[in-house]
Amino acid sequence: MSSTAPILEARGLHKSYVSGERRLQVLRGVDLAVEVGESVSIRGESGSGKSTLLNLLSGLDATDAGELRWEGETTLSATRRGRLIGLVFQSFYLVPELDALDNVLLAARLLGPVGASERARAADLLWRVGLAERATHIPAKLSGGERQRVAIARALMNRPQLILADEPTGNLDEGSGEAVINLLLALCAESGCALVLVTHNAAHADRCGRRLFLREGGFHSV
Repeated sequence: MSSTAPILEARGLHKSYVSGERRLQVLRGVDLAVEVGESVSIRGESGSGKSTLLNLLSGLDATDAGELRWEGETTLSATRRGRLIGLVFQSFYLVPELDALDNVLLAARLLGPVGASERARAADLLWRVGLAERATHIPAKLSGGERQRVAIARALMNRPQLILADEPTGNLDEGSGEAVINLLLALCAESGCALVLVTHNAAHADRCGRRLFLREGGFHSV
């Protein structure tokens, strides 16, 4: 444990949902601390609560009980989230009417006006992910792997300190998935940002510095 506060800390997280007449307990007292620059993978069976957990860690959903801290603070405004956290989703979530460059710039627009420096940053990120020549293409003109690379560039746009990636290769073929994981791990290591990777792929999970398995609402060592 470092002397500084973890970039992300969860203590005793509980989350349940109502399904018909039943209440399903998804998370039961989950604890997690992620240090600056650390990479952590989370595996688990379908329905084990991996995506639910990531929604809590990102502040997009509220816990039933427990405490979350981001850089030692318990509040996370939308603006602070935009600066601190980059999100990568399985389904890409690109705006279909916008080209690759403007999709990357969406992250910057959440924080304020976009100028020449932001456009230069977005263009550089597209170059870094190998899509400089595809900057003016809309998502429909891109392959699945290319769309996910645009999404990774968008997640890095605001120089976040933490990337939360939810099954980023789930909609990709094996070759594209390998390329995306290679890129994600390399860019996070290069920028020094922490990574929490939710994945079904054991080989991808093994490439992270710490590996966890979510089962019956809690973590188990791998």
